Amino acid sequence: MVGIVDYGMGNLRSVQKAIEYLKEMAIVSGECAALDACERLILPGVGSFGAGMRELKARGLDAYLKERAKDTVILGICLGMQFLLSRSFEDGENEGLGFVPGDVVRFREGKIPQIGWNSVSGLRTPLFAGIPEGSEFYFVHSYYARTAEQYNIASCTYTTTYAAAVHAGNVYGTQFHPEKSGEIGLRLLHNFLKLEVKR
Repeated sequence: MVGIVDYGMGNLRSVQKAIEYLKEMAIVSGECAALDACERLILPGVGSFGAGMRELKARGLDAYLKERAKDTVILGICLGMQFLLSRSFEDGENEGLGFVPGDVVRFREGKIPQIGWNSVSGLRTPLFAGIPEGSEFYFVHSYYARTAEQYNIASCTYTTTYAAAVHAGNVYGTQFHPEKSGEIGLRLLHNFLKLEVKR
């Protein structure tokens, strides 16, 4: 069963529907006891980094996710991916969960936010198994992740080249929305369901 982490922000139902389409059970909950029963966790997110982190901390979900990451595969989506980094400069400077060293910074050029389809390249790890290089995914964001190459498992270019997906240990993140990216997004979620836990 997949647990979709509810902290009051995010496209929870659309993510749940995508997982159920893949014939996997999914629950939406912000209760640690309910999430304990889940073999995998998804941390979605839409909104601002500062407000989101405050909600995670208020519910004790920040510490919970850090503990679960030791033996559970976790996928952060959009803002949920940004939470995985060390800090963000949205709404001032805010500390993230720190799974992936790096910063979340605002685009300086182009139309902001980036909204729409964009291609990703440099695909690495089994999260992208069977997904062709240059595949297009759906993005909606004004801030992007800036991290070391070793954590970057896919790249995208929108006025600058940045991490479209990240990975550290059992934690993965995508800046794009796989649940809104058609068949290619469903393939990525299918791959997520098959990822092996690293102990």
